Amino acid sequence: MKLYRCSRRLPWLSHGAFACRLRETHTVVKPQLETKPEAKLQKQICQVVLDHFENQYSKELGEVWSSIREVLTTPHFWQYAVLLNKFNFSSEVENELHLKGYRLLFPETTSCFRQSLKCYITSTPGRFPAQKHRAGLLHANECDSLRANWLKQTLESFIPESLMNLVITSQLDGRQIGNLQTEAFDKVLVDAPCSNDRSWLFSANTQQATLRLAQRKALSAVQIQLLRSAIKALRPGGSLVYSTCTLSKAENSDVINHILSSYSNILPVDISTLARAASQEFSLASDVQQHELLVLPVRGKAWGPMYISKLKKI
Repeated sequence: MKLYRCSRRLPWLSHGAFACRLRETHTVVKPQLETKPEAKLQKQICQVVLDHFENQYSKELGEVWSSIREVLTTPHFWQYAVLLNKFNFSSEVENELHLKGYRLLFPETTSCFRQSLKCYITSTPGRFPAQKHRAGLLHANECDSLRANWLKQTLESFIPESLMNLVITSQLDGRQIGNLQTEAFDKVLVDAPCSNDRSWLFSANTQQATLRLAQRKALSAVQIQLLRSAIKALRPGGSLVYSTCTLSKAENSDVINHILSSYSNILPVDISTLARAASQEFSLASDVQQHELLVLPVRGKAWGPMYISKLKKI
């Protein structure tokens, strides 16, 4: 994962939050792989959600939806990954990954995926406990207390202790960050709240799932508010990445098109080179624009859903 050096400390805000990352960091792993109990893989599909997705995505995605649905509803087809931490690299860990059937994601060095990024993948679920570091080099925001704690633990896996003095974490409403820190940041990642297709399909509580679906239409309004805040917080010349984990057109391209039509100083950034480099491992939608990338989960390439769009402020 390429993280960028910026001249100022940057925020990661999600649900009322957006994010910016700095430099190159990789998750830390320990040389012990734990296999999840088989019982944990027995997931139950929420029929209410599946019926809703069937109605929407069969129209939006056409014939490809059937193969996507097969992967999303069949955990046996899913893939799993371990991202090595360049700050604490261990050949012992790498050797164990090979022995356990992992293979290297993006094995060839390209201009988009540097050799320092080593991500190993497998079709068998497992867990590599992360070695903790104290957080550093990043301002991260998450307004929900439980997710904020999870975010801090994740940062401890990514950031070495020597960089801890450069991090800021907060629990603010991301929609207010633009007013609080206008034009303060060089690069911003809006990791937006969305209708997480993969997790929603396995909602244990049907009543909660029904409520989520009823509130789904309101998500695009929140996403637009977050992007407006991010744009206000971004300095001229800075870049912004918007990301979701849904296939929904209303939460992806429609949101970006709304922003592009609303701002004369926001331009799309061509990421087609990145898309071409990623296509060897990811199945990508073909009917997107050059500033967008939509990962479609299909058999053999079961990553996603994930949507990415890159913009620039002039």
